[in-house]
Amino acid sequence: MNNKIQLRFGILSIIVLAAALSRLLPHPYNFTPIGAMGLFGAAYFSRKHLAFLVPFLAMWASDLLLNNLLYARMYPEFYGDSFVWFGSLWVYASFAAIVGLGFVLLRKVKVTSLLAASLLASVLFFLVTNFGSWLADPKYPKTAAGLMAAYGAGIPFFWNTLLGDLFYVGVLFGAYEWMQRRIPSLRWAEG
Repeated sequence: MNNKIQLRFGILSIIVLAAALSRLLPHPYNFTPIGAMGLFGAAYFSRKHLAFLVPFLAMWASDLLLNNLLYARMYPEFYGDSFVWFGSLWVYASFAAIVGLGFVLLRKVKVTSLLAASLLASVLFFLVTNFGSWLADPKYPKTAAGLMAAYGAGIPFFWNTLLGDLFYVGVLFGAYEWMQRRIPSLRWAEG
């Protein structure tokens, strides 16, 4: 691997990891960088497996910290004494779908495509994770009405997801565009 590729890969990875670790900071529910990390990975990692792998690993690391250090203390009745190795399957499924969405919509990074991708990522996250809640939570009957109830319960959180995705897309993509202007070799290196 040449130095340009290593530099680009390192900077992209640091941006994604920093975004994932920002989940540890106090924030409103669902105001997180999850959608933005998936879109960022899809837009800038030239190797598709890295577009999935780097953001997934960063999110998994932040989940380990959140679940075992923060949530275990906040909700001891739910977490007990066990170590949690993995977050919600439905969050990771929506994350994978968001990376795929990024491959389609962000072949060229433009403000309009970023806005569209961010909005669609929020909707996708909402649809997938609330569908998962409907399937997993026994309080929702496994009927169309139960599914609508699960989606209805998720609406208050959707607005924070939408705002979080827009905010973090602006931060991640804006930071990297700024860096590319300062370090021109980032534009041409494969990563």
